[in-house]
Amino acid sequence: MSDDFDDFVLPDPPKMVPGEGDTFDQAGIDALFGFCDAVPQQPKSGLKAVIESNVISYERLPMLEVVCERMVRTFATSMRNLTSDAIDVSLEEITSTRFGEFMNHVALPAMFGVFKVREWENFGVVTVNSGLIYAVVDALLGGRRGNAPMRVEGRAFTTIETQLVWKMVELALEELSSSFEAVEPVTMALERIEASPRFAAIAGPSNITAVATFRVDMEGRGGKFSILLPYATLEPVRAKLLQRFMGEKLGRDRMWEAHMASELTSTAVTVDVVLGEKQMPLREVTGLKVGQTIALNRSPDDALQVQCGGVPLGQAHIGQRSQNIAIRMATDISKGFPR
Repeated sequence: MSDDFDDFVLPDPPKMVPGEGDTFDQAGIDALFGFCDAVPQQPKSGLKAVIESNVISYERLPMLEVVCERMVRTFATSMRNLTSDAIDVSLEEITSTRFGEFMNHVALPAMFGVFKVREWENFGVVTVNSGLIYAVVDALLGGRRGNAPMRVEGRAFTTIETQLVWKMVELALEELSSSFEAVEPVTMALERIEASPRFAAIAGPSNITAVATFRVDMEGRGGKFSILLPYATLEPVRAKLLQRFMGEKLGRDRMWEAHMASELTSTAVTVDVVLGEKQMPLREVTGLKVGQTIALNRSPDDALQVQCGGVPLGQAHIGQRSQNIAIRMATDISKGFPR
């Protein structure tokens, strides 16, 4: 008698590739439980196919690379002061990818720090992998130097581990804010830390984000963390980030500055002296004739207003000198007038 189960064809279990480690990302977990094949994929067409295509067209941001390189130097010094260990920080890469694609491929367990850029009124995400989490916790709690990387445990992070990583993420955001001062002063404040990428969704899955990945080595232990800045967050300074060169003083040239100042002081301008003003109906203005007198509400001894291009400069008294009409300044230039 044959077994009833012989008629069923069971799928082969997923194979683990040697050398990839024992961690799963969200895509691997979905594939393990068969979620990726539960719903048949319909062919995409039209605008949806363009939006969700794998081809990403983006602008290169040269100044963002300069900001990240500056952050590497300052963050390494700050981490040495925090942990009292010999720490090496390096910038691995700066890429552009879709927000949903990056978050789905983050190896779990991991921590996701959501921060807000107050001046831009938008958000960003810092992802910290498990290797760096346990390395920071081990270093801050007095672990021995040179230990082998700890094996990732299948448990949730404790409150102590979260608070220690919070300090490191806050430190990274402070250094990133300081590095942005050459482009534009900003304040990045860490709001919360999540353990699931679903609770750190600050943008749509198809939104393009700039991802800067850093590696931190602590004498045989360490890991990586990434900073995600959606292009919508960088929009207020996109024009500045597109520049290829920017000096410490935004490219100021002292020689040309002095030349422009000398030329401006030699520029000839027209100065007007207003005898008086009076509002008249249009029918009276159109009816003006030769010899008609217009009375102004000023006396001969009143000070007149001196203007240049409609901007008040001061007050003066009218008189006569060498058979010419002249004025004598009664106040200093722009004294008593809004600049």
